[in-house]
Amino acid sequence: MSDTETIEMIHEDGLPGHESELEPKPDWEPRYPGSGRLKDKVALITGADSGIGRAVAALYAREGADVAILYLCEHDDADKTRQIVEAEGRRAITIAGDLGDRQFCEKALAETVEKLGGLDILVNNAGEQHPDEDITDITEEQLKRTFQTNIFSMFFLTQAARPHLKRGAAIVNCTSITMYQGSKLLLDYSSTKGAITAFTRSLSENLIGDGIRVNGVAPGPIWTPLNPFGGQPPEKMKDFGKDTPMGRPGQPNEVAPSFLFLACEDSSYMSGQVLHPNGGTIVGS
Repeated sequence: MSDTETIEMIHEDGLPGHESELEPKPDWEPRYPGSGRLKDKVALITGADSGIGRAVAALYAREGADVAILYLCEHDDADKTRQIVEAEGRRAITIAGDLGDRQFCEKALAETVEKLGGLDILVNNAGEQHPDEDITDITEEQLKRTFQTNIFSMFFLTQAARPHLKRGAAIVNCTSITMYQGSKLLLDYSSTKGAITAFTRSLSENLIGDGIRVNGVAPGPIWTPLNPFGGQPPEKMKDFGKDTPMGRPGQPNEVAPSFLFLACEDSSYMSGQVLHPNGGTIVGS
């Protein structure tokens, strides 16, 4: 994909944003030595250029996995994630494009299998959000775009991945606390997260007989480029995450271990479940 094509995909509100421009920088570094829990596995992670996706890529690499880094157009961030994975002694490839496009998803999956030798773990993490005060402010274009990125992409990638997923494979989908609490400013985004949770539970039922586990992670407010670069109104950012019981936003490396647990054999008796790294907020399951 050319730079011109990817530049055209950037939304008018500046999303998705570059982690390289964010201050303070999010904490992505794994907190402990690896123990080989993903030794010689191949993982495809969407939105892996920054935020939660970067932290997951770093932790997976430390645990022994090679990583395909899918992202939209933030080439500098994606290259940094590639360097992080390679510094852990693992292989990494970067693939830029629009996950809302079925053909791109199919090509990205094929490139992953060709260059890394297969696929063991699919992490559907990428997402976008746009705050609106009133439901009438949500344009048809924005509504379609948000659903394309957040839930259509999961269908497209899972469909492309399905022939390559063998017994013991894992799929981990990123939903959100907004699915459980709702969000008056994120009507379309929270609706997609509800769809993702239902997709996770239903896909688990569909695949568990073939030995493929499907689970989800529902983060609370996490310090990533998503919110500061247009995902929240600017005036709300000074109090971002302060309404959690812990009184602060989480860091990406506080979320990544949930993705690791659900991808490795530690969670071998879990499927159709959702973990909640959200700063102590109690939500229904």
